[in-house]
Parts: sequence; C-alpha cells; structure tokens
Amino acid sequence: MSETRTDIGEIGEFGIIDRLTNGISLKNETSIFGVGDDAAVIDGGPDEFLLVSTDTLVEGVHFNLMYMPLKHLGYKAVAVNVSDICAMNGKAEQITVSIAVSNRFSLEALEELYAGIKLACLEYDVDLVGGDTTSSVSGLMIGVTAIGRVKKEEIVYRSGAKEFDLLVVSGDLGGAYMGLQLLEREKDVFKSNPMIQPDLDGHDYIMQRQLKPEARHDIIKYLKELGVKPTAMIDVSDGLASEILHLCKSSNVGCHVYDEKLPIDAKTSMTALDFNLDPSTCALNGGEDYELLFTIKQSDFEIIQSNPNFSIIGHITNVEDGVYFVDKSGSAVTLKAQGWKHF
Repeated sequence: MSETRTDIGEIGEFGIIDRLTNGISLKNETSIFGVGDDAAVIDGGPDEFLLVSTDTLVEGVHFNLMYMPLKHLGYKAVAVNVSDICAMNGKAEQITVSIAVSNRFSLEALEELYAGIKLACLEYDVDLVGGDTTSSVSGLMIGVTAIGRVKKEEIVYRSGAKEFDLLVVSGDLGGAYMGLQLLEREKDVFKSNPMIQPDLDGHDYIMQRQLKPEARHDIIKYLKELGVKPTAMIDVSDGLASEILHLCKSSNVGCHVYDEKLPIDAKTSMTALDFNLDPSTCALNGGEDYELLFTIKQSDFEIIQSNPNFSIIGHITNVEDGVYFVDKSGSAVTLKAQGWKHF
C-alpha cells in the first residue's frame, strides 16, 4: 500500500473511478463495454445487448428521512436506475435490490419502502428478481441494480456525438433542485420551532420532481415512433452542465449551449427567484431531473423542433472550440460543472 495519502474530495467521483479502474481490461468476449457510460454493455445474443447499471442511495447523503417518505424513496431508488438504462436507448426488464438497515427501522417501515419499489416495478414494467438484506450501524442504504436490453443496432453511447449535431434535452430542468431547496428550508424552520407547520402549498410540481422523479422511458418510445436515433445520450442526474461535459469528453467534441433555450418550468423559475437564485444556474447545476440529454443529426431537426417533449438547447462543435455557455446577452463563458459532488 502506498504511503502517499490523497484526499478523495480533491479528485471527486469521476477522478476516483478513473484511478480505481485504471488498467482494468475486459477479458470476456461477451463484455462489450465496461466503465464509462450510463450502463455496462454485455453481449446478449445475435441481435441484442444486455445493459446493467447500479446505483446506491445512502441516508444522510442522498436522502433525508425527515422529509423523504419511505414509499417515495423506494420508488426513486428504482427510477434512477431505470433512467440509466433509458440513457442507453434500452428497456429495463429486471432489478435487484439490496438494503442495509439499522434496528431503528420497523418491519412496517421496510414494507412501506418496498411498497414504493413495487409501485415503480409496475410503472416501468420491470421484475424484482433478487437482492440482499443486511444490518447497518449508520442508517439506511439502498443499492439497486437494473438489467435491460437493447437491439444492437439501436444502442446509444455517450461517445457518438459529432460536430454540427444538435443538443437536445427532454422535459424541463431545475425543478428537482428547487424542490430540495424548499424542503431543506422548511426542515430548518421545523427544527427551530416544531410548532410551525411546513409551508408547501402550491409547490406540488417541484416537490414531485425531487421526491418522486420519473425515468423518461416514454422518451425512448417517442424517439422510436418518430424514427429518430440519437447519436449520443446521457441522463441528467448530476446537473445539465456536468452531463454536457461528460458527453463532450466521451465524444471528443466541443459544444455551445444557449441560456435562452433552456427549458425551465414557470414554477421552478418563480421559486428560484424567491430564493434569490438565477433560474438558469439552477437548471444547469441542480441535478436529479433525470431528463435525457442527447444529440441528433441536423437532418432530424424538423422532426424534433416542433415536438413539445424536446428542447434544442445547443449544438456540437469541434473539440478545439471548447464547451461554452452563451448567456442571453450573447456572451460566451466556459461551461463548468458546479452540480452534485459525491465527495
């Protein structure tokens, strides 16, 4: 073991992944793609690939049970993994669930957690086929592995974007982040005075975006119906800016993304202003929207531009041109990821 000590906070999640997986090679012919995309890709036969993705949610890091209902937590744990399968243009079919739980949780509490998991399985048409349950001395941890399939000719990686492609995002952005800000504010108010009830009226949309996000499996169906295959795709989990940078790095391209094109719901925008936050900054860096960010060929422009499910927010450039955010005044600044940091 090396005597050198590097603080993991200095290099972050993806720096850690790069270091730990450095030198790992795929030895089995069925292992098509390993670390570096939303899901691993395994040969599933003549026509299909199997897709495998794993995420872990940790109490006190990814969720706070003071305002996160257990049923919602179970649903969310499944949805975020299904989202990774969607980001490969695939369909999730099975999940496994592993939990580590302390004895402060009752059987009834765990049944509530699994009620959310079962509801998500119904929504996304996936089967719960296994997992593990063990004890914990530090609260609740949930690990979900999603397994899916995709036709070989339909798979989409992060690495396929080309110069002149258009950058597209589904839905709207920033709502989950503003939902979190609202919940955190009301939590602090309650902790200071338990007699004051949370003021959440009129905030249903952003609350849902945070507490019960949806994997955009419907977008995959829409794209197939429209006859559009993205050239590259990723889901928006850590923040739009972060995902744009991942996509550009994997594809070895640059990008211009435009402030005026960002899709932001009116309620999200109003809440951001109430918190003295810039709505565009929330959309770029908030995270947990679980929308799909993808690139398309210019020949698909007319198909996508008038569809209410999509917003064209930028275009792909040569890698030497860099990755820039163009504000409403037309000024271009280097895009930086300021969203969720795991360490």
